[in-house]
Amino acid sequence: MEPLYLTDLDKTFLRSDLTISDFSRKVWNEAVERGHKLSVATARSYTGVMKLLGGLHLKEPLILLDGVMIASPEGIILHLSALEKDLADEIIDLAHRESGLYPLLVGLEKDERERFVYPKRRNRYQEELLATFHNDRRLVDADPLRAMDRNLKIVYLDTDEVTAGLEKALKEEFGDLIEVKRSKDPYIDCYFLTVLHAEGDKVHALMRLEEIEGVDREHTTVFGDSHNDLGLFAAAGRRIAVANAIDELKKMADVVLPWTNDEDAVAKYIAREVLNAEEYSG
Repeated sequence: MEPLYLTDLDKTFLRSDLTISDFSRKVWNEAVERGHKLSVATARSYTGVMKLLGGLHLKEPLILLDGVMIASPEGIILHLSALEKDLADEIIDLAHRESGLYPLLVGLEKDERERFVYPKRRNRYQEELLATFHNDRRLVDADPLRAMDRNLKIVYLDTDEVTAGLEKALKEEFGDLIEVKRSKDPYIDCYFLTVLHAEGDKVHALMRLEEIEGVDREHTTVFGDSHNDLGLFAAAGRRIAVANAIDELKKMADVVLPWTNDEDAVAKYIAREVLNAEEYSG
């Protein structure tokens, strides 16, 4: 059975400036050319992943949007766990009553196009995030902001205190109907809180991907750095944390690498442990 290697992107495989080094690209592509199964599990959308991973050989399905979606490298949706409109609207309304916030909403149109819906009245953290999209055609302003038919992620950005209170309120109201994740944003000085379908997380997506690939848990290796990788680590056979990972993830890891994401940690592991290539020094 050919093992499956699955890596998170931000602060794990990607460098902190969101680039891929020539070294990492070379190692990845050689591993794929030799027949090894390499893929990603990320909070990013299909479009975002394709922009960032230019030049990489991608042959295996991708786990996207924190596990909400599994898609082929060609963009064909293989699995989707979306929040229905009525439930998503209830979440939006409760969160606004509790915090005064409206979210960024990530959804799918009927033609499978991604749509990012922003409230017209935004806080400074949303403004900062919005500035990174650079006139992205997927963006739509909405006032009032209402849910789509298929809602992939509902995302709030604010302080630690505000997002912690909102997380508590959402869990008390909706319980097992939703998955709620909260952590510090790696690029903006705030916390982000993401609301997903109850099975829209990396752990459920990994189990489905293992079925698709015909790989069992023992033959699955994952790489990660942060809170949204905890489920991924819980479901994998072998767990590898990069040096810059949070302490909670390092405690779950079978291996903590001596290198950070900016030192090509994942590629160095693949080169030495998968390719058995001493000539790769990084």
